[in-house]
This record gives sequence, structure tokens and C-alpha cells, in this order.
Amino acid sequence: MSKIGKKPIEIPAGVDVKIEAGAIFVKGPKGELKKPLTEGVNVIVDGNFVKLTPVEGNKDNIAKWGLQRALIANMIIGITEGFEKVLEFQGVGYKANVKGKDLELNLGYSHSVIIPGVEGITFGVEKNSIKIAGPDNELVGKIAADTRRKRLPEPYKGSGIRYKDEIIKRKAGKKAVAAG
Repeated sequence: MSKIGKKPIEIPAGVDVKIEAGAIFVKGPKGELKKPLTEGVNVIVDGNFVKLTPVEGNKDNIAKWGLQRALIANMIIGITEGFEKVLEFQGVGYKANVKGKDLELNLGYSHSVIIPGVEGITFGVEKNSIKIAGPDNELVGKIAADTRRKRLPEPYKGSGIRYKDEIIKRKAGKKAVAAG
């Protein structure tokens, strides 16, 4: 049995949840989200709660049960509070600017790297940090990972783009190894 799947999801005031044609729609103060429902899990909106139950007969449905509950809970949190990822960059000449809806990065390449803006996602830049915010947790995480991938942190000088609380294991360079 899924410990996560058993818990009903409370719908806060100002949030509207609908189930239509194999998809769930969540509408609230930060916008509207839509996701397809997983087969093998029954989803019912009962007053101020969303309740999920697995369809009998297949063990895989129990695994999908907890996943579907977590996805719906994240949709409701995203519509009410939103999600945010913070990236930090470090390196000589590294800069970031917001141009319209796009994010422009200068990362030591001969050209600037442009991360295109997506509907519902906002970029913010302060000194050496980039904030990516929006109601869809999956999309915020994907854009943050794609941005980080443009210049991965390297272990010798520590330059590159990393998540705010990410710890990069530093390595000793050639000189430190040769001296020892």
C-alpha cells in the first residue's frame, strides 16, 4: 500500500480542481495547469479534497498511485505558492541579463547563450545568481537543469553554474599534487 497515495489532498480556498477527459485541471491565483491522469488510478474530487484509489488487479497501479498523488499535490502548491530554483554562477567575465522574457548568459564562450523564455516562467538576476520561478515544478526544474548544463561547474577553480546549495568537491591541481 502506498503511504503517500492514501493521503487525501486538501484543496485551498481560491483553487478550482476539475477532472475532464482523462486530464486534471487546476486553476488558481498563479494561473492554470493541466496534466493527463495516469491509467490505473481513480481520482475523485470530493468537496475540498482530492482522493485517489488504485484500480484493482495490477501491482503497477499501486506504484502509480503515490506518483499521481504527488503530481496533483505539486500542481496545487504551484498554483497557490509557486516554485523557485536559484542558480549561482562563478567565473571570470560571467554575466547574466534578462532581455524581455529570455535569459542571456555570457559564460566565457565567444558568443552569448540565450535561454528562451517559456510561458509562465520568470527569470530574475541579482549579482551572481539566477532565479527561475513559475507554477509548474516540472518545468521550473527542467529549465534550471538546462541552464546549468550550459556551463557545468568544474572541480578545479569552481567556475560554472551550480544550484544554490550544491556542494562541488574541489580537486587539487597539478602543482599541489607534485609538491606533495
